[in-house]
Amino acid sequence: MNKTTDFLAAVQLYYFPDMLLYLYVMGRNLPAKNLFWLTLLLSVVVSMVICIYLYQNKNEVHQLINTLLTFIVITIIGLSHLGILILLNGKLKLSRTRLKLSRYLLTYIAGILAYFIIWPFFAPYSNPNPQLFDRDMVITFICSGVVVNTMFIVAFDLVLLQHDKSKADLEFSRLKATHAEAANLFLKQQIHPHFLFNALNTLNALYRKDLNAGETYIVHLANFLRASIENHDQKISSLDKELALLNDYLEMQKIRFGTALDCRIDVPDEPLNKYYLPSFSLQPLLENAIKHNDLTTQAPLIVQIFCQGDRIVVHNNLKKKIIKPQSTRHGLANLAERYRLWSGDEVIIKEDKETFTVSIKLLSDEHSDH
Repeated sequence: MNKTTDFLAAVQLYYFPDMLLYLYVMGRNLPAKNLFWLTLLLSVVVSMVICIYLYQNKNEVHQLINTLLTFIVITIIGLSHLGILILLNGKLKLSRTRLKLSRYLLTYIAGILAYFIIWPFFAPYSNPNPQLFDRDMVITFICSGVVVNTMFIVAFDLVLLQHDKSKADLEFSRLKATHAEAANLFLKQQIHPHFLFNALNTLNALYRKDLNAGETYIVHLANFLRASIENHDQKISSLDKELALLNDYLEMQKIRFGTALDCRIDVPDEPLNKYYLPSFSLQPLLENAIKHNDLTTQAPLIVQIFCQGDRIVVHNNLKKKIIKPQSTRHGLANLAERYRLWSGDEVIIKEDKETFTVSIKLLSDEHSDH
């Protein structure tokens, strides 16, 4: 009875730290809960196999000891493997290859050491006069540690693969939804009666005063509407196409506002066909600046669009309208969400008392999303 009590106390002593590890891993960017229950399931299944295998043994104590040893060691190996995964993924910044090699090395060492650490607590119950370690036992422990850890590597990799696939499918669905929302908002905006009313009014006034300006305006309007309709289903566009769409919109606004709008685009030729952006990224930023600021000839709205390293920046001075225009406030938030889902990066927005700046990192490959 005393031996059994001592044995259970030893089990609790060595199992409790791993329970703390389980509580620690909750909330991490791994399917920790699934991996924990998988560890327990594998421990129970393998222990039951060992128990059935030893059923022929007449010594029930020996059968119980080996079954419990198997369960506890496998559980500790599994939880140690989970802890190492969390450490390598969350604490250390390693390349994919070094991450894999470090994981294999540490988990195999932990798997082998688990047997040597736990066995001294079981040895007195297994044999009254045991030899703690002999050659055959060392080989058995090493082989068992390798086999059990390999089992966990395969099982954990299957769970992680399924987790990554589910996460990728979810993010892709969200990306499609946000892009569809952006495309629909963009099209609605361009065919909105208010937009068409302003465009037709401006066109009417131009044809009365300046026929050449009117013809120029209608060319840019046609180009802008054509690009809006033709490209509404594209998730990503080259930088030159985004700038072409922006330029058509800008030329219309320059004709409408005159010197009250001062927009300067300073983007070198080199990145035009080399980099990409989510579709309809730049034009809404210019429209947002025009919509929320006062434009006067004496104090014009100054917008600067330029490249800064691997980012494109839209910067304007702030002259907020006293009466705020109606806005869904979804445009900039939608762009930020689409960009995060597509690239894994963030749209940087900075505002102070005098300026408003939006910075977007240029994508180097139209087919390699986050």
